[in-house]
Amino acid sequence: MGKNAGVSQNPNDSHHGENEPADDVQRADALRAGLADYELDADDLALLEDGGERRATGDVAGPLPVLAVVGRPNVGKSTLVNRILGRREAVVQDTPGVTRDRVTYEAEWSGRRFLLVDTGGWEQDARGLQERVAEQAEAAIELADAVLFVVDASVGATGTDEQVVRLLRRSGKPVILVANKVDDQRGEADAAALWNLGLGEPFALSALHGRGSGDLLDAVLALLPEVSAAGGQLREGGPRRVALLGRPNVGKSSLLNALTGSERVVVDDVAGTTRDPVDELVTLGDRPWWFVDTAGIRRRVHQTRGADFYASLRTQTALEKAEVGVVLVDASVAMTEQDIRVIQQVIDAGRALVIAYNKWDLMDDDRRDLLEREIERELVQVQWAPRVNLSARTRWHVDRLVRALDTSLQSWDTRISTGRLNAFLGELVAAHPHPVRGGKQPRILFGTQADTRPPRFVLFTTGFLDPGYRRFIERRLRETFEFTGTPIEISVRVREKRRRTR
Repeated sequence: MGKNAGVSQNPNDSHHGENEPADDVQRADALRAGLADYELDADDLALLEDGGERRATGDVAGPLPVLAVVGRPNVGKSTLVNRILGRREAVVQDTPGVTRDRVTYEAEWSGRRFLLVDTGGWEQDARGLQERVAEQAEAAIELADAVLFVVDASVGATGTDEQVVRLLRRSGKPVILVANKVDDQRGEADAAALWNLGLGEPFALSALHGRGSGDLLDAVLALLPEVSAAGGQLREGGPRRVALLGRPNVGKSSLLNALTGSERVVVDDVAGTTRDPVDELVTLGDRPWWFVDTAGIRRRVHQTRGADFYASLRTQTALEKAEVGVVLVDASVAMTEQDIRVIQQVIDAGRALVIAYNKWDLMDDDRRDLLEREIERELVQVQWAPRVNLSARTRWHVDRLVRALDTSLQSWDTRISTGRLNAFLGELVAAHPHPVRGGKQPRILFGTQADTRPPRFVLFTTGFLDPGYRRFIERRLRETFEFTGTPIEISVRVREKRRRTR
């Protein structure tokens, strides 16, 4: 089936459901009514009642609140993180300073979601533990809405703990003092001794055995805001927020300087010059845009130390605050695994995406041919992202970013009416039905768009859809409705027919 074999109407007319053919509306109403013959749960009914026009209950526009877990090495921070998550995510060892691949996790308690930051990666070295802990704790506290300060109750407060306490007081952030490793009543006396830290009543618990963890999380929810005050809330109608991302030394700061027409950011040939995100209000295409120049994302978080470790955290935070990520790739050298990982990070965050190939002025014909082959091979699943070839140093084609940003953000905000979506699905399935599996052929009963930013679709089916068929649906959605520059999420809800009662 070709690109135009789906819904025949102009795709742009479908973005907001305007001028929708009456046949499409009637078809969707009939399909929705047919779902009454199937077992539906309360979440299904709420989604169908909303018609995909509102966010799911409990969702809040803006970044999730951030809870940082701080403390010196080997006090049980990662054990507590695993306890809060309800699964083993953070690596736990008896060795102080064990580093991890991931440091930020999405957690949930009593129906509320928040981001949990495990401040691992603190390492003892010859230069002194206290100085290192103070430096890194300060960065973590700055990024958080609330802090869990973990102390080993069996050891008691140390000089390092007291240094972190001073940072917490200066920050003004809400703090819960956690007295960990209180496994029985005898440990309660050890916990009580931590009153001397001056942070209020110590919260006695055992992260290893779960003792007191539920009460702790209830207290956490009372402290956390609905939307992160540290990250800032995305405002409707304001300047769009753009994060400049990429591995070190690809030219992010040079591009920001080119956009502002000034030497706003220090540029150096040494990779990693930028450590803190720098916000800049830039006028492009006669409109204001917020640009954030972030520190380069290195190979893996666990290979970074000290300030670099927290530069990576800050980059993740900047992406959470952004609506669209511009990933810079150095076109003059071979693409690396790091480039691909940064692109995937934007997709995983659900942000609109533009890929900018910088240093085009350093390219020769042979390198151009190699780059095209690299893109076809390495980015075969991201062909939907707008591409801009530019040179930040000479400002060549920098102005073309605006069109790419507009395209990606428009797709990110796009909503397809329920009638138009089901007309599309009907024609698609008629031309290319799902393969028969085990003597059964799954059918798509009904589809609706549950959300935008990014577009998220829910399909009610009679059976599981093969991953390949779901990718086929996504590809045809992009072709028919011009979803350029945005990730698309497709979830499937398998529902069985109601049993007839006599």
